[in-house]
Amino acid sequence: MQECRTRGWDSVDIVLVTGDAYVDHPSFGVAIIGRLLESHGYRVAILSQPDHNGPSDFQRFGRPRLFFGITAGNLDSIVANYSGSGKIRNHDAYSADGNPWWPGEQSRANRRRPDRATILYANLARAAYKNVPVILGGIEASLRRFVHFDFKQNRLRGSVLTDSKADLLVYGMGEKAILAAAQRCLEDGNLANIEGCCERLGDQQFVEWQKAWHGGKITYLPSWQEIGKESARFMEAELRIDRHCRHNLPTPLVQKQQSGWVIQHQASSPLSRDELDALYSLPFTRTSHPRAGDIPAYRMIRHSATIVRGCSGNCSFCAITRHQGPVVQSRSQHSIVEEVRAVTEMEDFTGTVTDLGGPTANLFATSCNKGGCQKHDCLYPRVCEYLVIDEDAMLDLLQSVAALDGVKHVFISSGVRMELLLQTPRLLRQLLEHHTPGSLKIAPEHTEQEILTLMHKESHHILEDFVKQCYTIAPRKKHGKQDGIHLTPYVIIGHPGSCEKSAHALVAKMQRLGLTVRQFQDFTPTPGTLSTAMQVSGTDSRGRTLSVPSTAQKKRQREILEQAFHKRRNAGNHQRKRKKKI
Repeated sequence: MQECRTRGWDSVDIVLVTGDAYVDHPSFGVAIIGRLLESHGYRVAILSQPDHNGPSDFQRFGRPRLFFGITAGNLDSIVANYSGSGKIRNHDAYSADGNPWWPGEQSRANRRRPDRATILYANLARAAYKNVPVILGGIEASLRRFVHFDFKQNRLRGSVLTDSKADLLVYGMGEKAILAAAQRCLEDGNLANIEGCCERLGDQQFVEWQKAWHGGKITYLPSWQEIGKESARFMEAELRIDRHCRHNLPTPLVQKQQSGWVIQHQASSPLSRDELDALYSLPFTRTSHPRAGDIPAYRMIRHSATIVRGCSGNCSFCAITRHQGPVVQSRSQHSIVEEVRAVTEMEDFTGTVTDLGGPTANLFATSCNKGGCQKHDCLYPRVCEYLVIDEDAMLDLLQSVAALDGVKHVFISSGVRMELLLQTPRLLRQLLEHHTPGSLKIAPEHTEQEILTLMHKESHHILEDFVKQCYTIAPRKKHGKQDGIHLTPYVIIGHPGSCEKSAHALVAKMQRLGLTVRQFQDFTPTPGTLSTAMQVSGTDSRGRTLSVPSTAQKKRQREILEQAFHKRRNAGNHQRKRKKKI
């Protein structure tokens, strides 16, 4: 509060609560929302990683005049706190020194970011000050807005909106929605029917809302009770939510919970290029708060810039499309260059721009020339003929950033889509020769067609063609040599439909291509994805029965890859050390 008083404030309008340590950088959602609200004249305070064992920390800034804004942070709290197998994580990239614990005993009460932080923070805000609106947002709230699967508890849960009894939930990228909600709080406090938001209603309120609704059709999702009786209804619900998101349908989505109803109103329209540029031009300090400490996630992104938002890839295991939206939005070259110019003026900048990226870096400047497309599924099963790929725009951007004073290297560290790079050979060559930080990250995810189909990923022959093309442009990087290139493939182990046989086949095909899989992860059934619905329902998106690997079977698949790649790599390292010693 002392920091508020130095600004001449005796009170605040809005308190934003986050499970992350505070970093005033546009890669952090709460920083973007805070700076945006500030630019519209609101007095905003940030309560980061509060003590969640009581409401006292939520009283630090006094009673907010308008509302509490609650987010678990840049990650879902369960994903942040536990591995896919349910083991406790002892590292949190969004906490000081990567330490997820406050000093003292390692217990749930002593975690910097509590489990299901959105619900707990909302309850503490309500306990601190009654009758102050509580608005949920961020990725945890967004993806848990309907009935969802909690992999730590291994059960279905209701919406966080009804569980927390909050007043409103902002889903997706919430800039427009939060401004509208703030204006409503300022005017009359009526938070009903705001685009980009979900509201909760009791049974009688819902009947009245139905009578008053004059917008036409209403889309009903299977209810909590229906899903509980028949798990296949969970897949049905997720498919309807997915279609509604990708088609940007104007009809409300409605779902009966254990108690009451959740209504999702039409999504906010994506920010225009000018709006996106204006957002990233806000006066971020690009540093962590002095009391925040050393934040690993900040160190990783402090000299980077986001160039694109949204993804039209629609991978079954990924929630980016549902949260950021299927419409790809690119910033202008001028806006990006000006942000990087600010990066070059940072005291710790040594000449390397670590990333120009986003969910998929080389979706930058892509567009659709069909007009009115509702499918928004541009990359599967092949690149859509109507997708316009502006190779020159990406090349010009790289050249413009590299030409800035003080810039020695410009890297693309975000993931890239191979099928797009195969259609942009000049960009592929430029990336391999000048903009790859040690290795080029690619995400084939698997090699077997039946699993790739379930994942909504491109066929294995794309990886084969891509590897061949890369090594035609540049030689392989060999041990002890700095020339050449290195490809880092990411794969997922234990996805629904996989088995030991498919793991062995993956190993064989990767080795045949000369690729070493150093980074792979167990499939984690996170909220808001179709792959999670496959695990819960035991069916694919067409209703066909699907084998779901058990925890022990997932472990066996991991062991197959570890034996094939990690032990082989360690043996090679040992042999090189032995030769060096001799």
